[in-house]
Amino acid sequence: MKITEMAIPDAYRIRPERIPDVRGNFYEAWRMSELAEAIGRPFPVMQVNYSVSRRNTLRGIHSTAVPPGQAKLITCVRGRVLDVVVDLRVGSPTFGMYDTTIQDEESGIAVYLADGLGHAFLALTEGACMNYVCAEEYVHGTMIDVQALDPELGIPWKLTEPPIMSEKDRVAPTLDEAVAMGLLPTYQQCRDVRPSLDGGRVPSESK
Repeated sequence: MKITEMAIPDAYRIRPERIPDVRGNFYEAWRMSELAEAIGRPFPVMQVNYSVSRRNTLRGIHSTAVPPGQAKLITCVRGRVLDVVVDLRVGSPTFGMYDTTIQDEESGIAVYLADGLGHAFLALTEGACMNYVCAEEYVHGTMIDVQALDPELGIPWKLTEPPIMSEKDRVAPTLDEAVAMGLLPTYQQCRDVRPSLDGGRVPSESK
């Protein structure tokens, strides 16, 4: 597998090797030791979720309050999606910036998001299935929602028709509104929330 950092610090793409044979394809999706080395901290698996979405469904932007935080590793295991990571960490050098990835079942590409990063995706096929491996169990009431269609963010969804959205996502605040409401974590909080591989805390200036 190949792990590379994205344009947003603390977000990574994981490209597994595809091993085809007469039956289909096999992937080693990711390996704990290699992921931990790349991100500089352990990645405990505490919860696994999945979603199935109709074509043109837009989910997000979603994140989790810090603490507790909830780092995630997200993979499209069926269909095809436009996947987006947004930096929601106030004070981050890339605050408000985004990076996009086409995820699909053929490539097996996964995206890792550290605490404080926002996630959204647009389903490009019917029945797109996304798998979420989470470093923390979800705590009710800690979800952060930011408007995926915020024109100030300018995410290139390239919509040809109105997307299918939950009511919660449809009325979510813009990034500026979320800042004004005090909903977003700081860069410092997010960099300090998890231990490094040696058991200490990752200093805010390190990567």
